Amino acid sequence: TDPQDFGISTDPRNPAFAPCPRHLGLYAVLPDAQWVARMAQAGVKTLQLRFKSGDTDAVRQEVRRAVQAVRGTNSLLFVNDHWQIAIEEGAYGVHLGQEDMQDAPLEQLRLAGLRLGLSTHGYAEMLRADAASPSYLALGAIFPTTLKRMATAPQGTGRLNAYAALMRHHPLVGIGGIDEARIPLVMQSGVGSIAVVRAITGAEDA
Repeated sequence: TDPQDFGISTDPRNPAFAPCPRHLGLYAVLPDAQWVARMAQAGVKTLQLRFKSGDTDAVRQEVRRAVQAVRGTNSLLFVNDHWQIAIEEGAYGVHLGQEDMQDAPLEQLRLAGLRLGLSTHGYAEMLRADAASPSYLALGAIFPTTLKRMATAPQGTGRLNAYAALMRHHPLVGIGGIDEARIPLVMQSGVGSIAVVRAITGAEDA
């Protein structure tokens, strides 16, 4: 858990992505702009639009609506994957997976002023993400999830605790299979945010 053992510098980076709050709080991952609007009005601190479509016009319209939905609220909006449209529509930030990170022009995103969140699944991916000096790191999947097929096994809370200690110089988000009952376990690791998907969109009283 000592960054020096991994060759990681904890000193301020230059260049680095624009900072975001160290404690992003409840982080709702949402399928469309309508959900973004509902959660922004409910006061959820951090939101991610994860809109899946191959239609560029539909994506742009959804991102634009989501950006408009958080205006005048305290919610911060990250856009999953669609970095070019996120820049053009004025989103707060963008979230990328490891595969997307390979293709996205990170320097262009940084110069545009976007905050950058990166997904990680284990030590190798954390080190690779750390080298980009992102705004936050997402650590997961902590528990089994049915939302998508994962290439890695669930990390569990033991690994999460070690990851959070190692990467404590970054804002951290725990993600993957987290429901209300598991939130206290995840928060004990020291992460400043809990990302939830189905715990919100699949809730009976949502």
